[in-house]
Formats: sequence, structure tokens, C-alpha cells
Amino acid sequence: MAFAGKVVVLGGDFRHILPVIPMGSRQDIVQASINSSYLWDHCSVLNLTRNMRLASSDISEDNSEVNEFAKWLIQIGDGFAGDSTDGESEVLILDDMLINDTEDGFGELVHFVYPNIVSNLNHTDYFKERSILAPTLEVVNEVNNSIMSRLPGEQKVYLSSDSLCVEEGNMESELDTFSPDVLNAINCSGLPPHQICLKEGVPVMLLRNIDQSNGLCNGTRMQVHCLGNHVIECIILTGDQTGRVVLIPRMDMIPNNDTLPFRFRRRQFPLIVSFAMTINKAQGQTLGVVGLFLSKPVFTHGQLYVALSRVKSKKCLRVLIQNNGTMPKGSTINVVFREIFNNIF
Repeated sequence: MAFAGKVVVLGGDFRHILPVIPMGSRQDIVQASINSSYLWDHCSVLNLTRNMRLASSDISEDNSEVNEFAKWLIQIGDGFAGDSTDGESEVLILDDMLINDTEDGFGELVHFVYPNIVSNLNHTDYFKERSILAPTLEVVNEVNNSIMSRLPGEQKVYLSSDSLCVEEGNMESELDTFSPDVLNAINCSGLPPHQICLKEGVPVMLLRNIDQSNGLCNGTRMQVHCLGNHVIECIILTGDQTGRVVLIPRMDMIPNNDTLPFRFRRRQFPLIVSFAMTINKAQGQTLGVVGLFLSKPVFTHGQLYVALSRVKSKKCLRVLIQNNGTMPKGSTINVVFREIFNNIF
């Protein structure tokens, strides 16, 4: 008997991003999902039909607009919002949400998400529910660096100390091959960069679980209050501990990345600048204002649905698409693995 006869409740939405399988194929990702398990035959599926995020909106919008937005999101998640080919839909973004891809299109997107950012750097509530979303970590870093360069104030640079993990299988010749410069150049998801550039007032995100009972969890958004040499003083922006002042120290972190042929240790502050975040990191969050920057199209199931559904109203969302002539203007690819829905309805 499954789960020893105990009642277990599994919550989730198959329209969201599926399990992340590094270098995995579409079939690998689908097979790793819970509804491909032998346990799925023992589950009873209960469907929730009301979008509670939109229902709790305090924005003055009539019910017809809210219902229209909710239905459009479902069509995005199901892959029926545009012309479909082999499970991928070409979606035309609504005109009232689209920022024209002009020379200053990115500046317009930043101004929509962070209006009057310089005068609001000392306001803790300003960054609480605002973010720019992008599909890849590379694009996120470019956005964060660009916004950081526009802000006044003295910038402080923190460098990491990287070293190869000495294990039984490592030969001395291999240890000499990977110099500190090679290790410093490594950037991967869940690991802070070798060089962190910060200014007082900028938003940051915590990349490790430090003290879950006090709100210091992986993904917690904070605002830099004071930059010290050995600790960084931050104010928590999200969760039950909002407004609490915390001290973040340097930590030893070993990335769990199968693509690396070796294991190394990085001692650095477990923080990353968070004007922008990846769509995957935004999953599960509710935001007040979102700018979606698609310099590259989404690349896996559910990313576009997750990005567009973080807000309570389409008035709180703007999208900047840079197709570089590869697709019709104002359109982008929505990736949906429709076979994931085969046995859940």
C-alpha cells in the first residue's frame, strides 16, 4: 500500500516548470515528473479552478478583465494561445503589455518596474514586490549589472577565495592544472560569483539556507543596509520576518554541478544582486510589478506561464522581446510539453 496507508497531499501545477534535469531531454524531464511514477496510479486528482492570486487582487479592475486575464494565462499554460507546432506555441503578446524593442526599450522596462529608483533606495517597501524576470542566469547578470551602474553611491567589491577540494581521487598534477583564475571564472546556478559588487540600498537574494526559523532561506530577498568587511547588514523584504535586520557572513560553498569534472570550494557571501531574477527562481512568488525581459526566448516547459502569472493584473506586467529578426515582431516561443497533461484530467 502506497505511503503505508497514510493520507498524503501533493500540491502543484503541471503548467509550472517541471523538474530540472541538467542536460536532460524532453523525455527525461517528463519521466522525472510525479505523474510518470508508479505511485501516480494510487493518487486521486483534485482540480482547483479558481485563480486565488487574481481573486485576492486589490487593484480596481472589473471582473470581466480579471476573468479574461485568468483564461489567457490558462491558455498560455496549456499551449493553446497561438499557432502550435509539435507542442510548441508561437504566442503573440498583448499589445497593451508589450514594450517596443527600440534603442531605449530596456530603459523603458527598467523605468516601469523601478520608477524613481534613486529617490527610493532607502525605502524598504520599494523593492519588496518588484522584479525583472529573464529566462537565463546570463541575462539576469547583465540586467543587474546594467541597473547597478546607473545608481549613485560608492561601490564595494567582494572577492571570493576559491580552492579545489582535495579528495582521495585527485592527483597532484590535476590540482596544479586548475589555477585560482580558472576557478574564479566559474559561474553556475546557486553559487555567488567570484566578484560581488554592491552598493547600499540595492536588493539582494540569499542563495543558501542559513537560519530558516528566522527567515534566512534560499531565495529570501533582502536589501543591503550596511557594507562591512566581514559581514553585510541586510533588511529582510519577504516572509514572516519582513523588516528584520540580519548580518550575512561569508560561507564555504561547494557547487553540486555534475557538468564540472572536479569539486571546488568557494568562500564568499551567499548573495546575488536581485534587481532581476531567473524565471525559475520566481516560481511560487507573488509580485506586484513584473518586467519580463526576453532577449532570448524561454527554453523549457512552463517558463512563460510562470513569468506572466506572477502578477495580479496585466496592468502590472510589461514584456520586452528581442527577436533580432528571427520571428515576427511582438511574438515569442511558448514551450509546452502537452504530454504532461495526459493523465491528470
